Amino acid sequence: MAKLSNEELLKAVEEMSVLELSEFVKALEEKFGVSAAAMAVAAPAAAAPAEAGEAVEEQTVFNVVIANGGATKIAVIKALRELVPTLGLSEAKGLVDSAPKEVMTAVNKKTAEEAKEKLTAAGATVELK
Repeated sequence: MAKLSNEELLKAVEEMSVLELSEFVKALEEKFGVSAAAMAVAAPAAAAPAEAGEAVEEQTVFNVVIANGGATKIAVIKALRELVPTLGLSEAKGLVDSAPKEVMTAVNKKTAEEAKEKLTAAGATVELK
């Protein structure tokens, strides 16, 4: 098996869907006997700028928030269910009706942009945080 470079591995992870990434993390936890929760505790300290001379890193993890369901709520509900297949019809309707609501949490930039594009095309007002 060919060894992947760090860049190739990061690119592969970046292209994963949220579900694929979740399954991958679980597989890593089982294989190596570690927990991703321990890494999350250390993340805020690493996110703070260390020194004034260092460049601030670009945000890589986003939350997708529906700020307003818009006039075409049915289209927004359909787009939302397409993006998050585990949502039932009433759950998706509840999210759209109770906007502003977070609909996707901790997704990569590509997934967040695609979700924003689909929901905006359906008539919703979407924010990435």
